[in-house]
This record gives sequence, C-alpha cells and structure tokens, in this order.
Amino acid sequence: SLKDGRYLVSVKDNGVGIDEDAKEKIFVPYFTTKSKGTGLGLAMSKQIVESMNGQIWFESQLDVGTTFYVSFPTYVP
Repeated sequence: SLKDGRYLVSVKDNGVGIDEDAKEKIFVPYFTTKSKGTGLGLAMSKQIVESMNGQIWFESQLDVGTTFYVSFPTYVP
C-alpha cells in the first residue's frame, strides 16, 4: 500500500509471538530462537532494507502473533 509517500508492506502470522527478551535482539546477527536457525535472516533483511532508505519494524503479542512492516520511499535515488 502507499502511505505518506512511502510504500508499506506488512506480513502477519498467527504464531506464538516474540517474547520481550527476544524483541531487543531480533535484528542482531546470529541471534536465533530456532534449533537449526543461523540468525542471519532478519539481520540481513534489515541491512538490505536500510541500504535502500527503507525501514523495517515489527509488532508482536505473545500467543497472538507478529506483524512485520517494511517501508520504502516512493523514489529511491
């Protein structure tokens, strides 16, 4: 969608949510809550989005789910 001159994409799940301790670390390289995860996916995503003058953030509620948002300017020089 287009909001305030920026493209906004949101992705929502209905999983277990992200606990408070993990919220602070979610974009830190090598942080993972998965037994087979590398902890690089969200760290790389944040780096890519920010290199394009974008923003990435999330809202999460335990036992309800998480929504990730990615916003980009309509014009990227």
